[in-house]
Amino acid sequence: MSACEPSAHGPRKAGVVIASTRAAAGIYADETGPIILDWLNEHGFDTFPTMVVPDGEPVGAALRALLTQEPAVVITSGGTGLSPDDRTPEMTLPLLDREIPGLMEGIRRAGATKTPMAMLSRGHAGAAGKSFIINLPGSPKGVMDGLAVLDPVIGHLCEQLEGNHGH
Repeated sequence: MSACEPSAHGPRKAGVVIASTRAAAGIYADETGPIILDWLNEHGFDTFPTMVVPDGEPVGAALRALLTQEPAVVITSGGTGLSPDDRTPEMTLPLLDREIPGLMEGIRRAGATKTPMAMLSRGHAGAAGKSFIINLPGSPKGVMDGLAVLDPVIGHLCEQLEGNHGH
């Protein structure tokens, strides 16, 4: 049984935005998108095509475009560090109606057990209407750590945002 059961209107939709100027330019292949898509599929989501965009404002444009499709979940990867063009958190925060800081605290805590660099991630997690958005790091290991933290809560999180208050 998947953690995120389909809603009354069919399978929940999910989108993925990869923030990487070099991957968007074709300099190297995106390695985190396939990991996220596999995880979403394992959890019963129908996914939109992954959007690989340059860092900065294109991330905000991709997020806004996805939100018009009313997905249950949007996961970003990349752009959460301290480089000048790492601006995914700045593109995400204005779209959130409510932050869910405990998720990011849990992700940073889980990552820090493996590398102290996890503490430098500036990502956000929160709700934009009934859509959940989370910013994961740009590394495959960081993404896997973040998804492991989401595993036990994603179903309940989706239900809560849909207005189902079962506990």
